[in-house]
Amino acid sequence: MEWWVIVLIAAVAALAAAGITQYAFIQMTQMKALSYQQIFEAFERAGARFRDYYEPLKKENVEIRSHDGLRLNGVVVKTEQPSAKWVILVHGYTTSLPASIPFMEMFREEGFNLLLIDQRRHGKSEGKYTTYGYHEKHDVAAWVRFIKKTHGQNCIIGLHGVSLGGGTVLEYLSLPEADAKFVIADCPYSDLTRLMHHQMQRLNHIPAAVFLPLVNVRLRKKAGFSLKQVSPVRTVQSSSVPVMFIHGTRDDYIPPSMSEDLFAAKTGTKKLLLVQDATHGFALDADPVLYKRSVQQFVREALAGAGNPAEAPEQAVVLPWPEKADYGGFELTEAPNG
Repeated sequence: MEWWVIVLIAAVAALAAAGITQYAFIQMTQMKALSYQQIFEAFERAGARFRDYYEPLKKENVEIRSHDGLRLNGVVVKTEQPSAKWVILVHGYTTSLPASIPFMEMFREEGFNLLLIDQRRHGKSEGKYTTYGYHEKHDVAAWVRFIKKTHGQNCIIGLHGVSLGGGTVLEYLSLPEADAKFVIADCPYSDLTRLMHHQMQRLNHIPAAVFLPLVNVRLRKKAGFSLKQVSPVRTVQSSSVPVMFIHGTRDDYIPPSMSEDLFAAKTGTKKLLLVQDATHGFALDADPVLYKRSVQQFVREALAGAGNPAEAPEQAVVLPWPEKADYGGFELTEAPNG
C-alpha cells in the first residue's frame, strides 16, 4: 500500500474520531434545553393541565449568583400558613423548572414551601456546560443558603431531584456544609463513568472503550471536570442523611440497577422504590398513587427520625392507567407519553 494512502486513511480516521468525540461531548454537556412553553405544551399533549394549576399560584421569582458567577433562577411557592419546612425541586437534563410542577402538590399537602429551580444552562439560568453535579451541587448549596438567609436559620430543607437532578442532589451530600434533612433521588445515576459507558455503548452504539477517554479529555479541557469526579455512589457511602431512591424498571436511559447500587451502598436510613414498567423519569406517571404515598411516608419518617436503617425495596403494583389519576391534585385524561 502506498504511503500516501496510509496517511490518508489515518487522517480520515482521526477526523472521524474527532467528530464522534465532539458529538458525544455536545450531547453530554450542551444539548438544547426545552423552554417553559415547550414543557407546558408537552404536558398538554399528554392531557395534563399543569399550566392551569401553576399559573394561579402565588409565586415569587428569585435570583442568586453561583459560586462561579452565574445568574441562577428560581421560583418560590409558599404555603398558605407559615411554615419552616422547605423542599427544593431539581429538574433533569434539557428541561427546566416547569418539569418539577407535577411533584409540587405531594409536598404542599405536607406543609412544605417550595423552591423550583432552573439548573445552570437550563431555563432562565446562565451557564455553558452541564457538569452532572460537579458544579451543580454548589448551586444547590447556594439555594440552601438563600432559604436560610431569607427565611430563617431554623428552616427544615429537603431535596427532590429527577435524573440529572437526582444525581445533583446526591452529589450535594458530598459537601461539608450539606444541610438537608432528607433527599429523594428519582432515576439517579450512581457513577458518571458507568453512565456514559452505558449510554455510548448500549444506546448510541459507540465503542466506549475507544471514545470515552477522548470525551473525558474534552470534558477536562472545556467544561473543567472529569468523569471520575462525579460518583454519587461514593457520596452516599458516607452520608447519614435519609435518602429515598426511585426508579422505573423499564428505564433504558439510566438503568434501574444504578438505584439498586446506590441503595446497597447507602448507610443509614434509606428506601428504594422500583416502579414496574415505568420508563425514564416517568415513575410518577406510571403509578401516581404509590409514588405520592411512598414519598409522603418517607418524608414523615425522615423528619420524625423514625425511618428504618434499611428498608427492603418496594415494588409497585402494575395498574392500568386510571381514567382520572390521583396525580398529586391534578387530573389526567390520558397517560403521558413515556
